[in-house]
Amino acid sequence: MRYRLMTATSAVVFGLMTACHAAGIDQDGANAIRDNLNSLLPEDIAKSGVVAVNPAGARYEITYDLAKLLSKFNPADLAINGLKPISMFATPRDDGLWNVEGDSSLNISGHFKAPDKKRTDFTYSIASMVHTWVFDPAISYFRSGDFSAKDIKVTTATDTEQVDASFGDMKYKLTSADGASADRIDFAANGTLTAFAEQVHGKDMPPIRITADTIDFEAKVASLPAKQLRDIVIFAVDHADEKQMSKESEERLKGMLRAAFPLVSSFEEVITLNNLAVTSAAGGGSAQSFAYRLAVNGPSNATQFDVAMNAANITFDSPMIPAAYSAFVPQAVDVQLAIPGMDFAAFGDEFMKLDLTKPPEGREDAGKKAVERLFRNGRFVIDIPKVSAKSGVYDIDISARVESRIDVGKQDYALQASVLARDYDKTIAAVQELAKTNPELNQASFGMLMVKGFAKTDPDGRQRWDVTVTPDGTVSVNGQQIKGPDKPE
Repeated sequence: MRYRLMTATSAVVFGLMTACHAAGIDQDGANAIRDNLNSLLPEDIAKSGVVAVNPAGARYEITYDLAKLLSKFNPADLAINGLKPISMFATPRDDGLWNVEGDSSLNISGHFKAPDKKRTDFTYSIASMVHTWVFDPAISYFRSGDFSAKDIKVTTATDTEQVDASFGDMKYKLTSADGASADRIDFAANGTLTAFAEQVHGKDMPPIRITADTIDFEAKVASLPAKQLRDIVIFAVDHADEKQMSKESEERLKGMLRAAFPLVSSFEEVITLNNLAVTSAAGGGSAQSFAYRLAVNGPSNATQFDVAMNAANITFDSPMIPAAYSAFVPQAVDVQLAIPGMDFAAFGDEFMKLDLTKPPEGREDAGKKAVERLFRNGRFVIDIPKVSAKSGVYDIDISARVESRIDVGKQDYALQASVLARDYDKTIAAVQELAKTNPELNQASFGMLMVKGFAKTDPDGRQRWDVTVTPDGTVSVNGQQIKGPDKPE
């Protein structure tokens, strides 16, 4: 019951799957939409009149009263005040699609209890929400659309902590195109949030404030089986309360999964915070930009997962960092990681062998085997194309490739890495200068001088160390062995 209740707010979208009278807007068409919406809700909720649909000139007005969904909750566990009915308008088009639009606002407050029984009070307000979409009944999702919101404020508070967050404006745009094959769709989305501010404070901590002029985001996914995924979601919701899956349901679910595979051919998400700043009683810091990227691409039998983070023009202002050490604070950081060669085709084949009619605790061995096939017999690789950091006294670039196993109990580890440092003598000199007031750094300075002895010089003048670690424990730097193999256990 609770899973179906959670999906009630999205029922407006699914309701437009019904075949309505495109030639004319009438009460029969309105009733068809209403009945389709209600079919997605628990019977008692549907009877409460959560959804109302009426003809409104050349379109249908769909009104849903989410406050009525709260009737099944104990007010001590969940209460929302100010939740007013929201309307949107749907207009059938000659091409079978629908135009959906709305203009509303939000100003609610309330409380809820988390699983640990602790109470959280909240307030949410949005001065304006305007949206226009093109809805496709064939996939029960939007083909395109624009959404904008103004003056967004959120507050959550427990007995120990309070969080206040706000945005000035938000803009979001969705587009789509037919995929490379039938029943596949490419989606792209982008948007911007302005004047972001968040403050966190509690009984045992001073306030911490985070701000950014803008937060830009974009995402794209290629060859998404939207219709098949819709069917899987509906199946999962319909069977969420079943303690054990029947053989018939198992065969149906596996059939839908086969039809949906592979889920995507590529996915990418990028989030960038511009003029980010953090302030607190202990000091603060800023960055002209901070960006995060997540990507998945490649064929299903050789998929690569990429993640990257970078920050530019970093500054720190804190009494916790002595002035003598300020030159060592990085001014720019770039981190890139990748996991290549994941075999989702083999993983899917192994997953299809699972007996889903058995309890989860009886499927550990089969699940482990599926993961091993995902990582080609339990071996995985982490590529590190780049890790770089730069300040006034150092400029370091690191690239590496690590091979190991997912079963940590077995010692099977190998590493190939390259470390390049520009103006390494300048870095050593800076550490030696610090050692004059902090003698403990003399050991670090001596170690850096020893490391320099293993370095090679690249044509651009940088110092290079190519490091190799073999599975038997042997360590070599620039071809020179500095540690032999480990002794047998």
